[in-house]
Amino acid sequence: MKISIAEDDKDTASSYKMALEERNHQLVITDNGEDCLKIYHEELQKVKSETDATKHIQPFDAVILDYKMPKMNGMEVAKEILAVNPHQRIIFASAYVKETLEDSIKQLKKVVELMQKPFGEDALIDTIEDKEIYSELQKLNVNIEYFKSADFRHEQLTTLLETLKKLQKGRTF
Repeated sequence: MKISIAEDDKDTASSYKMALEERNHQLVITDNGEDCLKIYHEELQKVKSETDATKHIQPFDAVILDYKMPKMNGMEVAKEILAVNPHQRIIFASAYVKETLEDSIKQLKKVVELMQKPFGEDALIDTIEDKEIYSELQKLNVNIEYFKSADFRHEQLTTLLETLKKLQKGRTF
């Protein structure tokens, strides 16, 4: 997966980098929101020039944003990214969970994924790789290897899981 990370704490960014590169993910790491947004726009333009315009364009499989950063905070970055690409997966990494959640509802008009700092490397990997969604799909007796090999985006997996749960509720045994 290709992942953008905006994190101003060098030690935290380094731990993300080690954990995710160990799992063969490609990373772009910045230490402020302004640089993150600049790189996002550059990557978006590259992908647009290489891709069929009718598809959802995702320069990154996920964008991990620290909530409080220099030059431009994570919420401002998320707002600008979602304005040009409403399907982009955004994950906030924040010690300020309540504030981040409230701001995401007010400013972004949606709830985005949120991880409360500090968290371990396993939690980061499980979130990025949608471990919880695959686990839920497996409980519904779905062949998860098929979906992993099909390389669905997070948004597609979430929709699939919600649909299957609704179908299951409608069943009678």
